Amino acid sequence: MKTILRFLQVLALGVWLGALIYFAFVLAPTAFLSLPSQDLAGAFVGVTLGLLHQIGVAAALIFLAAAVGWGRSLRSLVRPAAICVWVMLALTLILQRGVIPRMDTLRTDMGSVAATSVQNPLRAKFDRLHGVSVELEGCVLLLGLAGLFLTVRERDPRQN
Repeated sequence: MKTILRFLQVLALGVWLGALIYFAFVLAPTAFLSLPSQDLAGAFVGVTLGLLHQIGVAAALIFLAAAVGWGRSLRSLVRPAAICVWVMLALTLILQRGVIPRMDTLRTDMGSVAATSVQNPLRAKFDRLHGVSVELEGCVLLLGLAGLFLTVRERDPRQN
């Protein structure tokens, strides 16, 4: 059973990290290179980002549940790998519930991000929020790598 629980932890983080890497290095750049307009590419990337965040929330819940089972204690939720996942989850929820809805509102207000001058205050806010979004997603990725490393090297707390 412990092997299955550890597998679930590694799988959850692996899926989340794989999705993040694919999104950042394949999907988003390809959308902006191949779709007919930046606005269409942005809309497509926005929809897929929402799905990525749903994957992340599910992965976090699976990881944390498996951590409790593996450690047979709620104390497992404050071990270093679990703390990484808690922070990843918090950042993902901040993005999904705070940053992205504000970007969507600005996108709607502008009509077209691509056609809006960078001097326009709405565009400046959008660009700033986009930068925040990229930085937070990068933090999620780095925390995920750290969490995965900590998970695979963690020893069973009942074995000494």
